[in-house]
Amino acid sequence: MTKDKSKILVIDDDPKISWILTEGLSNKFEFLSARDGIEGIQMVTTENPDLILLDIKMPGMNGIEVLEKLNKLDNRPEIIMVSGHGETQYVVDSVKLGAAEFINKPFDVHEIEIHINSILEKSQLKKEVKELKTQLEVSKTYENFIGDSDEMLKVQSIIDQVADSELSVLIRGESGTGKEIVARLLHQLSGRKNKPFVKVNCAAIPRDLLEAELFGYEKGAFTGAHKTKQGRFESANKGTIFLDEIGDMPLELQSKLLQVLEQQEFVRVGGIHNIHVDVRIICATNKNLEEAIRNRQFRDDLFYRLNEITLPLPSLQERAEDIPLLVNYFIEKYNTQYNKNLSQISTDMIERLKRFRWPGNVRQLENMIKQVVVREDEDILIDLLRNSEQQTIPSTSTTKTEPKTSEKFSDKSDSADSYSLKSFIGQKVAEEEKKLISEVLMKTNWNRRKAAEILEISYRSLLYKIKDYNLNIMK
Repeated sequence: MTKDKSKILVIDDDPKISWILTEGLSNKFEFLSARDGIEGIQMVTTENPDLILLDIKMPGMNGIEVLEKLNKLDNRPEIIMVSGHGETQYVVDSVKLGAAEFINKPFDVHEIEIHINSILEKSQLKKEVKELKTQLEVSKTYENFIGDSDEMLKVQSIIDQVADSELSVLIRGESGTGKEIVARLLHQLSGRKNKPFVKVNCAAIPRDLLEAELFGYEKGAFTGAHKTKQGRFESANKGTIFLDEIGDMPLELQSKLLQVLEQQEFVRVGGIHNIHVDVRIICATNKNLEEAIRNRQFRDDLFYRLNEITLPLPSLQERAEDIPLLVNYFIEKYNTQYNKNLSQISTDMIERLKRFRWPGNVRQLENMIKQVVVREDEDILIDLLRNSEQQTIPSTSTTKTEPKTSEKFSDKSDSADSYSLKSFIGQKVAEEEKKLISEVLMKTNWNRRKAAEILEISYRSLLYKIKDYNLNIMK
């Protein structure tokens, strides 16, 4: 396959320069020519050359002025300054403005070929280094995004597609699924990554203070307003504002937020002047906004404006296959933070974690693993899971019998879960586990320590399992 020739733009009022270069080097480079600075600047934007040869002495705009203009362009090509007037001041000014080389006329064609090749090689190296840095930055940005399940790969795909856009994003998911992590990813992968990321929890700020917090206030706007204060939107100017729990925003404030979305401006509390901001808005909620609209608790026009892109996050139960990755990540994180040395959690315990329902999602799993690392004892997970399961059992009439612990951990259900593949697998695993433990206990004549060694689990874990599966009645 033939390699494309590098494109060289010659900006020189002397047509002989371009002709000489074309005659001598057209087999190696593609040459374009511009007769003055204005035409040259236009051709840079339309032709996208790989390198520019720029004369200093030209009628109208001289080479130094053209170089100043080209420096305002994003990712401008490298520039070699060419002149028959090699005054020291021209050389100094060119270097200060970022020219790669300064060559005096008249020049030898083969000499200038050496300069062109050298600069193109350096330029290519710079591009490769920049690409590597970008890849490393993206990889580092995703280091808190843990999961390779189909559900999480879909989420990552949406993030990659919409991050570097100005579209408003509505992140939806249960509490603890990682909505803030996704919001920060969208910011870090956008063109605004070096500008502020401002988070506002709409549910955590009293409704009487939320307007002043978001939009700021003027001096004397209310009692205690002794000086003018910027709001969060002004703090986020040129960057991103993350409105968490948007479903809890008071109805009377929603119209003002809609104005910011549509016109990029607002008025401070107690103010009279419009303040313009350039802010990307990302929102998150765990509420059913459609139901809130039906109940007239959320504006439908605001919903449609926020909902340019919807990014749904799966619950942890829906991506249980990611639990081993998450557990290892949290163990490493808190081993480092607390100077501990906990090894990996046993396969048996991982399976138990995968069968759990996780009402608090990833946040709940992280809190449990943190306790395990601090205490350096994975067996406490059994108590933590049991206590959590008991806390989430819905209240029923007093005539209904409390389910046994073994039933809780087998994930049995009398309704829809009867058709759940995950529930079915969890139930079968529990049945086989109970059967195996029973056999080993019988063979060891109920020597529990010996049975634990054969089963390759801790003695404490075995005691919990005997209790969970009501195996004492077999003794």
